[in-house]
Parts: sequence; C-alpha cells; structure tokens
Amino acid sequence: MSNSHSHRRWDRLTARVAVLSLDDRFWLSLAVAMGLCVHLVYLVTHPYPAYGAGLYLAIAETIANQGYTLPASVPGYTAGGVPLAYPPVAFYVAAVARELTGVGPFTYSRLVPGLLVTAALVPYYFTAKRLLDSPRKAGVATLVLAGTPSVLQWHLSAGGIVRGLAFLLVLSGLAVGVRLFDTEDPRWLLPATALFGLTVLTHPVYTVFFGLTYLLLFAARSRTARGLCYGAVVAGGGFLLASPWLWHVHTTHGIETLLAAAGTHGGLVGGAERILSEFVYPVDADVEAAFFLAAYTGAAVALVRRRWLLPAWLFIAGFVIGKPRFLFVPGSMLTAWLVFEYGVPAVRAWTQASRLHRNRRRVAELAAVGLVLVAAVASGTAFAAGAVDTHAGDPSQPAFVDADDEAAMTWVERETPRTARFVVLGDAAEWFPLVTDRPILVGPWGVEWTTPEQYETQLTRYEEISTCDTAACISLHLEAADVSPTHLYVPTGHYTVRGDSYEQPPSMRATLRASDRYEIVHETEGAMVVRVREPDER
Repeated sequence: MSNSHSHRRWDRLTARVAVLSLDDRFWLSLAVAMGLCVHLVYLVTHPYPAYGAGLYLAIAETIANQGYTLPASVPGYTAGGVPLAYPPVAFYVAAVARELTGVGPFTYSRLVPGLLVTAALVPYYFTAKRLLDSPRKAGVATLVLAGTPSVLQWHLSAGGIVRGLAFLLVLSGLAVGVRLFDTEDPRWLLPATALFGLTVLTHPVYTVFFGLTYLLLFAARSRTARGLCYGAVVAGGGFLLASPWLWHVHTTHGIETLLAAAGTHGGLVGGAERILSEFVYPVDADVEAAFFLAAYTGAAVALVRRRWLLPAWLFIAGFVIGKPRFLFVPGSMLTAWLVFEYGVPAVRAWTQASRLHRNRRRVAELAAVGLVLVAAVASGTAFAAGAVDTHAGDPSQPAFVDADDEAAMTWVERETPRTARFVVLGDAAEWFPLVTDRPILVGPWGVEWTTPEQYETQLTRYEEISTCDTAACISLHLEAADVSPTHLYVPTGHYTVRGDSYEQPPSMRATLRASDRYEIVHETEGAMVVRVREPDER
C-alpha cells in the first residue's frame, strides 16, 4: 500500500514537472534566477571589478564634461591621448546613469554587466525555442549559456558595461531576426533595424556577428526575394541610423581608423592557426573543455543528421570572429539538442529496469536537465568567483585593482602635480588615468584606433616594463622606448599583467631605494609611487 502510494505521489510530481517544462515562464524564471545567482556570487567575491573599464568610463566622463558631444580624443591614455572612434552608445548610457545616480566607477562596472548578461538570457531563450522547436531544449540551452565561462569572462567583468550591452542587443536582434525570416512579416522590420543600428553604435565585433547571423538565418529559413529585401532593409536602415557617428569618425579621424582597429586583437577571419585555437586546443583545455566538447559533438551529430544551420553558425563564429563568447551562442543550443537527442534516451534506457520504469521518460528528462543545471551553476559560479584555474595557475576573473591601489591612486590625485606623467607597471594602469586624472605614457588601451603597428608597439612596451623586477630593468625599457615619465607606479606583492599573475619580489623596493634615479615618495601595502629625479638631481 505504501509502495503504491509512493508511486502515485511520484507520478503526480513528474506529471507536474512535465507540464511546467512546457511553460516559458518556468524556464525564464530558472534562467534569470541562475543569472542573478552567478552575478551575486561575483559581487560577493569581487569588491573591485574583474579586468578593466577605466578607459570606457573615462570616455563617458569626457563626453559628459563636453556637454554630451563627441570629442575627438580621450586624454590620459598615452601622452597624446587616444582617438575617440569607439561606437558611443554604451558611453552615453554610462555617462547619463552615473550623472543621475552619482555611483562611482568601480561600483558601476561591478553592478551593471551582470544585470545586462541576465537580461540577455531572455531573448536568447526565445531564439533557441524557435530554432530548436522545444521549450525544454531552449531552457537547457539558456542555462548552459548562463554558466559558460567564455560568455561570463568578457560580459560579467568590468568591460561588460560595453560588451554586455552589445550582447543584449545582439541576442534581442536574433530573437527578432528569426521571426522576421520565418514569417516575413514586415512588422518585425522596425525592431530588427533599430537593434542592428544600436549594435553598430555599441561594438564593431558584435555588429559583424549580428550581420553574419542574419545572412545565415536568411539562407536557412527564408531564401526568398522578400527575405533578401528585408535583410537589405535591416542592414541599410541600421547603418543609416548609425550614419551620424560614422560621418563623425570619417571627418574627424578618417575611415581608415576603423580599418586599423579591425587589424588588432586577432582580426577577422583566420587560417590554420584559427582552426587550431578555436576548434582543437579548447577540447584539451581547462574546466571549459566540457563545454567545447559538448558543442562540437552536437555540431558533428547535427551535420550527420543533415541539420546544418547551428553547425554552420558555430563554425563561422569560431573561424571568422575567433571569440568563444560568440561560438557558444549556437554552441549552447547544440549542447541542449545533444542532451535531448542522446542524453535523455541513454538515461531512459538505464532507468528501464528500475522501479520507476513507468515514468522513465520523465525521469530521464529530469535527470538529464538536473545534471546540466548543476553543472552549469557550478561552472558559472566558480568561474565568477575567481575560483577556476584558467591557465598556468591564474585564477578566473582577476581584479586589476584593489583597496591598496585605490588608496595609492587617491594619493596621486591629491599630492602630485597635475603635470605629472606616469608609467604604471601592471594592469592597474588601465584604471589609473580615470582615478588619478594623470596620464600614463605606456599602455595599449585605445591605441588600436591608431594603427596596428602603434598598438603592437605600446603593447610590447607595456608588457616588458610591467614584468620588470629591478630598477635597472625599468630604466632599460624606458630608455629603449624613449619615454620620460615624472613618476612611476610600481605594485608590490601580487599583481597582474594582461590578466596573468605576477609576484613583485621585495628586491624591487631595495633597488629603487639604491638607485640615484628614483625616489619612493609614497607607499601602501600594495603599491609604491616613485618620483623620477631630473638629471641635475642625480
């Protein structure tokens, strides 16, 4: 009797879950809850934001200080500043938000990215539901995306104030685009065009992903003259919306500025090395290897089953753009498809001989979805918390600055002359001009908008000086770069260079004190401010 009663209770429970799994609200609630959970873990473990957004917020401040007009350049980053050729929407959003709320730069860049990432899960779910023809598969795909480290790395961290907004715009555009090409209803034209135009005005790489995806959607789900015309209207209308900014860049800097930026950070389209870096090496990588393996396996099986849209989308995202955060937009859908096509049947077969055999289909789905949910939550929260060994012992989501840096930079702003020019060792350099209102002479941030050669030169100089562990090493590289700072900012103890961990030995302080060229004028637990003596003082 008791056993029969337990079976009936289990039947009611699995039936209720089966009904819920067809409800959009169930999956959206689950996805949003997971996104907020990952974000909360990140906030608790990061009193300062991961990576950098100093340049982005300096741009926003410059725009606000000039009455919300676009200046030609942004001061502080290298001696002459850097061209302001960045798409401006995210900076206007940041300028207005900070002016209305009074929130500080570190707080803004901690809070906003996670909210944008969580919001982006909503349109992603509806896109996945349309392409996978199942709310269950779409829900699992959304959970996988929410816990994927590559997606979190550049959207949850500080730079997500720009990239996270672009991600939200792109995924919203894809949700609209699927409906546009499926139905060819002209009512979808206006939102599609607006979202594409806003993406152009937010981030160039996301614009490329948006456009390539629309071409794929047209080829896979429309292939009519009307669909082709609609795609042309979206592209033309989007660029028309962005034309005032494009004209500003052309007349102020020349269109070659945009072309120069495209040649940095790996550029678009790759050769054999891109194939290896995006499709071979990641499978033998860190904790994220399982995400890559599942996505690639799903793509291979889908091709065998003659379902080419998602595999083609995955390949184009990896080969043309070369950024895993885009690869996992289709990759998470392929993982969900694989789970239900092969994972669920495998669990169902395993439960066939159990006492729950009458409900083995529901049990299999519950087990498979539960396993994916646990894996995604564990991966996402661990990565967000900085608890994952990403490479060579470096933790995930490292913060470029800490409380000691903020204290030292506050001292610099208060106590050094406004004419002071700094060379900053380590990644704190990215935040330094924003916090101190003093320029850095060496650093790659924003230099991609000049020429690829200048960008590579600044990047090499920055890396070489930042990894110095003696005063003599600093002097050697300053002379080789023909750079003459009035001050140095030297981290003590642990710091990062391009996100990689370094430990400054105590001997650095001793060599600075022993040198007749340098004078330590201020120290905190984490940094030294060093004055460079004039030649007649030595």
